[in-house]
Amino acid sequence: MKRIYTISGLLLLFTFFSTALFAQNVTVKGKVTDAKTGETLIGVTVGIKGTTNGAQTDANGNYSLSVASNATITVSYIGYTSVDVPVNGRTTIDVKLQSATNELQGVVVIGYGTQRKVDVTGSIATVKGADVAKQASPNAISGLQGKVAGVQIVNSGAPGSTPDITIRGLGTIYGNTKPLFVVDGVWYDNIDFLNPQDIESFSVLKDASSTAIYGIRAANGVVLISTKRGAKGKPVINYNGFVGIQSVTNQVKMANGTQYATAVNELSVLNGGQPLLANPSSYGTGTNWYKEELRKAFMQSHQASVSGGTDAYTYNYSFGYLNQDGIVKSNNYERFTLHLSNDFKVGKALKLGYTASGISDRSKDVSDDIFHQLYAAAPIIPVKNPDGSYGDPNPLGLGDGNNFNPQATIDFFNQRTKNQRFTYSAYGEVSFLKHFKFKTSFGGDVSQREVRAFTPIYQATFKQFSQKTNLNVDHTEVRNWIWENTLTYDVQVKDHRLTALLGYSALQNKTRQLNAQRDNVPYTASGNLYNSFPADSVATYLATPGSQIYTRALSQFARVNYAFKDKYLLNASIRRDGASQFFGDHTYGYFPSVGAGWVVTNEDFMKDQKVFSNLKLRGSWGKVGNSVVPINPSVQVIASDPYLTAIFGNPPAVYPGASINTVVPPSIVWEKTVSSDFGFEAGFLDNKLSIEADYYNRETQDAIFAIPVAGSLGTVNSSIIGNQANIRNRGFEFLATWRDKGSEDFSYSISANLGINNNKVLNVLTGNNPIYQGGDGIANGSLATRTVQGQPIGQFYGYKVIGIFQTAADVAKGKQPNAAPGDFIYQDTNGDGKIDGSDRVALGSPLPKYNFGLNTSFNYKRFDLALDFQGVASVSVYNANIAYRFGNENFTADFYNNRWNGPGTSNTYPSVNVGKTDNAKPNSFYVESGSYVRLRNAQLGYTFPGTALTKLGVSKIRLYLNAQNAVNIFGYKGFSPEIGGGVGSRGIDANVYPLYAIYNFGVNVTF
Repeated sequence: MKRIYTISGLLLLFTFFSTALFAQNVTVKGKVTDAKTGETLIGVTVGIKGTTNGAQTDANGNYSLSVASNATITVSYIGYTSVDVPVNGRTTIDVKLQSATNELQGVVVIGYGTQRKVDVTGSIATVKGADVAKQASPNAISGLQGKVAGVQIVNSGAPGSTPDITIRGLGTIYGNTKPLFVVDGVWYDNIDFLNPQDIESFSVLKDASSTAIYGIRAANGVVLISTKRGAKGKPVINYNGFVGIQSVTNQVKMANGTQYATAVNELSVLNGGQPLLANPSSYGTGTNWYKEELRKAFMQSHQASVSGGTDAYTYNYSFGYLNQDGIVKSNNYERFTLHLSNDFKVGKALKLGYTASGISDRSKDVSDDIFHQLYAAAPIIPVKNPDGSYGDPNPLGLGDGNNFNPQATIDFFNQRTKNQRFTYSAYGEVSFLKHFKFKTSFGGDVSQREVRAFTPIYQATFKQFSQKTNLNVDHTEVRNWIWENTLTYDVQVKDHRLTALLGYSALQNKTRQLNAQRDNVPYTASGNLYNSFPADSVATYLATPGSQIYTRALSQFARVNYAFKDKYLLNASIRRDGASQFFGDHTYGYFPSVGAGWVVTNEDFMKDQKVFSNLKLRGSWGKVGNSVVPINPSVQVIASDPYLTAIFGNPPAVYPGASINTVVPPSIVWEKTVSSDFGFEAGFLDNKLSIEADYYNRETQDAIFAIPVAGSLGTVNSSIIGNQANIRNRGFEFLATWRDKGSEDFSYSISANLGINNNKVLNVLTGNNPIYQGGDGIANGSLATRTVQGQPIGQFYGYKVIGIFQTAADVAKGKQPNAAPGDFIYQDTNGDGKIDGSDRVALGSPLPKYNFGLNTSFNYKRFDLALDFQGVASVSVYNANIAYRFGNENFTADFYNNRWNGPGTSNTYPSVNVGKTDNAKPNSFYVESGSYVRLRNAQLGYTFPGTALTKLGVSKIRLYLNAQNAVNIFGYKGFSPEIGGGVGSRGIDANVYPLYAIYNFGVNVTF
């Protein structure tokens, strides 16, 4: 027996030494490229399977890694199929990755981690940062437009503005409509601080199964953003810059001098007066105010970065500069950005790292009213008189409606906005007991914004003057932080794969705003206006209670992902959130979710079929919340007012009074959204063709809604805000992508997406009591939108026009006794023989039913071409500009040429008398189609051969030409049908800063 033990021991020792010798470490080097295009891939993770050790590819796609000679390396990259490669003692291993943006084996970023797409049971869309960075959009969100099904983005033309983004429709009326942005693990309301060049990838989480892990802030969807990090290798320096021109597209043509004078005379006669202007033809073409005040605006952008690292640490640093002129003269936006990131490896188990971003921007603003002025200004006055004075409409007796000179408005409007913002995050991650990983992170947002407006003493025209100076300063500070801790257990046992997550989170948001103004402030130089008010002055501080925000939240969450044989998938999560803006029994909320998937093509009975390359069915259900709602609307406010003053006694004494002027609910809770999603993902022809489709049903419960109350209660606002309604968004999403390689020199991809959404207010506690909103630009005080049970949020609401009164006899026979020839004929909807408010009907919705995009890329040798199209359909806009008039404002050439100006001249356009009369009431004439198709982006590039540049120390040079919004197809009679706005005023075109086309030339150089 002893002899057997001895022999066994020797064999065991021999085996040990043999294994040790065979497992000696070797240094493996190689390059990772795209299998179809041959393009080198930067930032690819090359890890040692079963450990947390690894490296990333550098700017040339190279990696270097010390591994055991018998180890297996795992190569993974977002948007590509992960592969496992045995080392087998080799020292050089080149890897070609197959693109898998829409295939089951791709890697996607999810909440608090990453996941193979095969395991995803929710609806998640991934977009590469490079696809967004190549556009000329200063804001990264604009670059997503048309790339993700179910996501609507509405841009503004104002430099430095923030686009509106809506995921799967509007689900709130008074709450926050924006998604939650999570950048490197930190929560934000917007990503204005990010340079698009610094973004590695986007993940758009659309259904509750994927968003529920973010609980109280996930009701409107979540956008996860990963910024660029360093990769092991020598320092890589990159410069990317462009210069370009912005040009107004589809400029509205206004009536010229003669036409305007003719119209003004007609208007005066229709109102019982005499013609105001003699000999209209003498005014000729007059002043084209758009031509005078709009310009081809210059734009430039530059970014430089350096990245690299060793086995112990990696780094990525970048600096960006943007200077963008507005299309209005004097308007300018200038931005500086800084992005820093480091990752450190301390031993085999511990990782540390941080990310920091800084932004400093400043702008020269223009008056909020400038585009209304350009529209309304009289073309019969000059910009300047021969003596250099401003053209003044007052001597012509045109009234006060357009008694201004837009040039004077621009010249004497002195407002500057400055913004400084610093965002940061730091993390520590430790792996232990083989399958466990603990991560703690702390991040925050520190910002300061100041808007300084100064009015000088001046006299430009009769109505445009100031007899004293005035300084108004609006100062806002934000101090937010979030601390999160997660414990992850990841294990695979034979056919079972399990990932479990536990987490704890705490956050604090603090915003403070101070607004003050002072008259008679001396002006010596622009700089002195930023310092303070004069030492001897007493500033008037204006109340801004709505902007004083201090909230805290405490959360615990858990998630389990389980897969069996890569066929059957299960995902479940729950989050418990407590928020300080609520109290009592409503302080905490619970947000669960569950999702399941079936990978059909992994079944044995599918092995011999030739139709599907892959096929997965999935479904999910979950509940999320929207805690960003009006703060403390349940607090009763008592206000004093002069009319409440009483005088008593002898001698008389004045006693100020006060009253309760609002009705508030006893308490409110956060809005909750319950949604379900069912979809499939399929690949055909060896995954050359991939298709995804989803059906979703998303219901907002306890939506905060304002309902009317009796005026006899004595309130200032005749409504009460509370959790009153349920709102539903229901629809379909489709994505189809074709990728192929025609030859060794030519490859291409074509991807189309479509989102279909139907929005409806399901019920309101008080029944059919509506919210009326949308008074922008409506001269007679009417409101153009209505939100009511059974209809979409903020639909246009008014009278249906069925013709134009031609004669006085027609008026006498009609049902509108106050009408005149040339006025609208409104439909008697209820048939009661009179026209009143009960005859109003739904006129259209500003919420598009269809959002679509078409994105293409072509590569031929060293040339590349990308064409991106985007559009919306089945949507309406309200052209308030036409009746936005209080006197003798100008008309468009279209209105002038088609107006009613005598019996039989028009039965569709009214007379010029459309201002404060009944013609200005919201009606179907002002509601137009908002559908459009746009060439969102077109870019042609050429990359020079690397071999020709090596001697110059350059590894890559790419030149490109880019055009954005160059082609726009729509029927709307304004500048652009892409019109945003608040929930109740969305789609109303009244003084909107229009979009423009951008044409630029750029260069990308890597050293």
